[in-house]
Parts: sequence; C-alpha cells; structure tokens
Amino acid sequence: MYTLVQSVSNSVHNYTPNHRHLAGLVVVLIGSLFCLWLDSSLDIWSNGRIVGLSSLTLAILLGMILGNTVYPKFAERLNGGVCFAKGQILRLAIMFYGFKLTITQVASVGMPAIMTDALVLTSTFMLTYWLGTRWLKVDKETVILIGSGASICGAAAVIAAEPVVNAQAHKVTIAVATVVVFGTIAMLLYPFLYHLGWLQPWLSAQQYGMYTGSTVHEVAQVVVAGNAINTEIGDTAVVTKMIRVMMLAPFLLVLSFALTKDRTVDSAAVEEDNKNETASFMTRVKQVKVPWFAFIFIGIVLIHTWVPMSESIVRSMVMLDDVLLTMAMFALGLTTHLSAIKQAGVRPLILGAIMFGWLILGGGLINIGISFM
Repeated sequence: MYTLVQSVSNSVHNYTPNHRHLAGLVVVLIGSLFCLWLDSSLDIWSNGRIVGLSSLTLAILLGMILGNTVYPKFAERLNGGVCFAKGQILRLAIMFYGFKLTITQVASVGMPAIMTDALVLTSTFMLTYWLGTRWLKVDKETVILIGSGASICGAAAVIAAEPVVNAQAHKVTIAVATVVVFGTIAMLLYPFLYHLGWLQPWLSAQQYGMYTGSTVHEVAQVVVAGNAINTEIGDTAVVTKMIRVMMLAPFLLVLSFALTKDRTVDSAAVEEDNKNETASFMTRVKQVKVPWFAFIFIGIVLIHTWVPMSESIVRSMVMLDDVLLTMAMFALGLTTHLSAIKQAGVRPLILGAIMFGWLILGGGLINIGISFM
C-alpha cells in the first residue's frame, strides 16, 4: 500500500512544474496560443478555403523557425520548460483527448467499423515496419513513428508513441511531416474521387464514410473529407476515425512489449531452451513501459460516456486539450534542428508516400471485403 501511495505521489510530482520550468512554459504557451489564434483567423480570412492546416501544423512550423534562429540563444534558460511541454504536457494532452469521443459514438457505427479499423491499423503498421527497416533501411525509431501516424491518428499518435520509442525530436518531426503532407493530399483526393463516381460502384455512402475514417491520417482531415460529401457521411467518418484513436492505448502497450526485446541483455546464465524462453518472456514483461497516460485516456472516454456533464464543461476540456497538444508540438519544433532532418534524407518521405498509396488501395480493399461479410 505504501509503495502504491509513493508511486502515485511521485507521478503527481513529475507532472507538477516548478520554477525551473516557468520561463520555458510561458514561451511555449504564448507560442501555442498564437498558433491557435492564427489557425482560426486563417480560416476566417480565406472563407474556409485554407483546409487541413491545423494549429498543430502551424505550431511545429513556427517552433522550427524559432528553434533554428532565435531559440538557441535562450535555450539554456528555457530548456527545462520546453522539455516539460514535450514530455508531461504531451501525456496530459493524450489523456484529455478522451473528451472528444464516447462509447455511444462507437456503438453507432457497429462492428464493421471496429473490424475495419483493426485490420487497417495492423496491416498498415506491419507493412510500414517491414518496408522501412528491410527495404528502405530507415532507422527503426523513425519507421515506428511514421507507422504510428499513418495507422492510427496522425500527429497525435506520433507524439504519443515518442515516449515509448524514446526517439529524438527531429525523428518525430519527420514523422509528423509525412502525416501533414500525405494526410492533406488524402483529404482533398477522397472527395474528388467520390464526386467523379470512381468509388460509388464499390462503396455506399456510409461505407465511404468508414473508408475515409479508417484510412485518412488526421481527425481534422477526416472531418473535411467526410463533410465534403454531406453531414451524415461526415459523422460516420469521424466516429470511425475516433475508434482508431481508441486503439492507441492497446497499440502503445503492445509496442512497448515488442521493444523490450531489443532492450533485454542476454544473460550469461543461459540454461535449457524452455526455461530460457520463459525467463526471457517474464523479463520482457517486467521491462514493459506501461503507457498509463494512454489508458487514462480510455478511462476519460468512459467517464465522458457515463458521467453526465454539461456541454460547456466538455467544450472547455476539448479547448484545454487543443492548447496542450499545440504546446507539445510547439516545444517539439523548438528542439528540432534542420540539419538533422536534412541528414535523414528522402527515404522517410518515400516510406510515407508508399503507405499513403497503401491506405488508399489496401485500405479500400479491406473496406470492400468487410462490407461483403
């Protein structure tokens, strides 16, 4: 009991900023609020013609500009708060993401959407990993981050996977870039293909919504691609997408378990094969970094579903989550060096492009196959 209380106390302490974090957090907060304001202003100024350019994208771009010009001069003083935003605030943002969906929404689209999302997620991530590590020879951390973004929920999945992978900032930025580039293309391409009549022979209106929700990268991009047809399709697309988001927690747990294989050092005391396998398995289980923040996200989804809340409270929590996510992305941009991205080369973008093609064609075949079941 004492150990549990001590563990909780340490966790609360880790999520409590101190005076060393203050200056950096103020800078990150101001930057994120500016990006949120700019995002809404661009939409008004362009009469909605600028689509898919979210506050997260603006935050990482502005952060990178400042991070490669002005920020290095003040990095020593601001680094504590910036790193706090990249770590603890990021995890808080993933937790509060649960206020954006409910179990009721999941039930509204039924088992076909759940099966489709599960198959798309699994096949996309496994194919990304195989192609990235075996064929393109991209480093494993970048491959995992790109696979996470493509298979689950874009930038939010990339930055949620970062603590499990323990990747460098420029690798996270590269993965986010693939989400921004190819997710934006998908957002514009899907409605275009639908209006041309190329998808109707294979997918009904509701199935198009599931197809969009199960294969387009970002939630915001799904909203645009679905509602470009009509509101009903848009609702189906968003709910299907949010089911993918809910799969983030178990995905991170499995990912952490898989990565422990590389962290486990072979013991000199190797005995019989069966005994070794059991010992190795138990050692890996003990080394798993349980992504508690992702499971708290699931808990918040359940609370949001079953505990009565006023619309103003939910709206406030969603707004808070937007601020926290934007702060994490702005902090990430500040610590990303262009030289490191240049050194990574074009192979990560090639991988992102290949997976974009897979989501369109392979994801389409999965949706068609599920529809015939």
